[in-house]
Amino acid sequence: MDSVLHRIWSYFWLPETKYLIAAAVILTLLSLRLLARERQRVAATFVAFVLCLLGQLIGAVLEALQYSRLAVMVHEVFVIGSGMALFRLAAIFVFRAILPRVGIVVARIAEDISVLLLYALFIIARLHFVGLDPSSLLTTSAVITAVLAFAMQDTLGNILAGVALQLDNSLRTGDWIRIDDLTGRVAQVRWRQTTIRTRNGEIVVVPNSQLMRGRFTVYGRADVASWPWRRWVWFNLTYDSPPTQVIAAVEAAISAAEIPNVADDPRPSCVLMEFGPGYARYALRYWMLDPQADDPTDSAVRVHVLAALQRGGMELAVPEQSLLVTKENEAHRKSIRRREGERRLADLRRFEIFSSLQEDELLTISQHLIHAPFVSGDVIYRQGDVAHWLYLLTAGEAEVWLEFPEQPRQLFRTIEAGSTFGERGVLTGEHRRDTVTARSDLVCYRLDQATVEQLIQSRPEIAEAFAHILARREQEMNEFSQRYVEPPPGGTKADAGMLDKIRDFLGI
Repeated sequence: MDSVLHRIWSYFWLPETKYLIAAAVILTLLSLRLLARERQRVAATFVAFVLCLLGQLIGAVLEALQYSRLAVMVHEVFVIGSGMALFRLAAIFVFRAILPRVGIVVARIAEDISVLLLYALFIIARLHFVGLDPSSLLTTSAVITAVLAFAMQDTLGNILAGVALQLDNSLRTGDWIRIDDLTGRVAQVRWRQTTIRTRNGEIVVVPNSQLMRGRFTVYGRADVASWPWRRWVWFNLTYDSPPTQVIAAVEAAISAAEIPNVADDPRPSCVLMEFGPGYARYALRYWMLDPQADDPTDSAVRVHVLAALQRGGMELAVPEQSLLVTKENEAHRKSIRRREGERRLADLRRFEIFSSLQEDELLTISQHLIHAPFVSGDVIYRQGDVAHWLYLLTAGEAEVWLEFPEQPRQLFRTIEAGSTFGERGVLTGEHRRDTVTARSDLVCYRLDQATVEQLIQSRPEIAEAFAHILARREQEMNEFSQRYVEPPPGGTKADAGMLDKIRDFLGI
């Protein structure tokens, strides 16, 4: 019995066995400690190594029982298995723990190819060790190999294409790509195919050979922090709008507006693209930060563009068609103008500053009102701008910001519907002392300086009301500013001083 056990042990426990077991244990412990996400794979590989050792032990038992031919076969199969498991543990440790820590990132497919080459070399070496000539095996199986290669040429083409895609790093997991009319994010690059997840949640499987033969566009990469993507927003205007004014208005509005997912740099640009039948075709080009929210961002930009065009009195062009229609009569047009006038009069009556005016005076003002809508995030005017307009807010909320040297801007107050703002610059000629932005979508009217001057000359008491409002706001602004800067000498001016300044500027 002792002799049998001795034969089993001597056949199983070779001189190099203890070193192989030690290497496997060390690689497993280090990988489990350093690679939390790979613990399951490492543990499974180590279990396979242990099972192969048990298989070698079974081969030793067969050898002791005089089943020499079967013992050699079993022993070599499990030696090859244990060697492959050890190579796998070493590859996981080197490629996924060591190399990334020294700044070398190897594609997963390159790791797989390296491991396969090690497997092949090891198997050939073991076959040669037991007396088999690998070249004879390859020669006798050449015909079979050729038949299999011909039958699997598409599959092999996809595999080789997948290898090339990952080795040259032209496509990575997480990339945003476009293939013909398909757009989405790369979910996985496998040996045979690439999986793409569209924004609709669809999973599209594209053979790797198709990617190698055709052209695809990468417009976003997960590991690149700043990869802005240029987008195009198209719109058509009538020829009544001068192109220079259109371009300036749209670029200024989009550059100043605080639109999420729109890059500040590079700046948006508006270009005149072509002349059409009855319209000029423009394109606003801006840079998007995150491709995931492409349509919502385009929509937000279009909303701001439309509001800017409406503020500038620019009309969108409609397709021209020859139609036989009933001509609208003058009575119908008068009815439309009357309803619009009644709506503006109703809006004017909401403002306390105009409460003392007669109906005919309100009607005169309403005829000079210019509709000026703003979208949430729009900058209505900035601190330091030249004042041209007085604004009447009928719906929405706006915010007044003050800017101080070497400090972030501060929120001063909120403007509610039914209030006027921008009066000081129009009435005194001073530059804007604050920045006003749209907190929500706004419905505004604005009056130019000539209309305001005409109004005050006809009703001087309105100047007193404005002077009272401006004096109160100046006192509030000075008290607020004292938190950030030293107060100016002399303190605030009284209503009479503000009234004199208005009269001097307007010449009344």
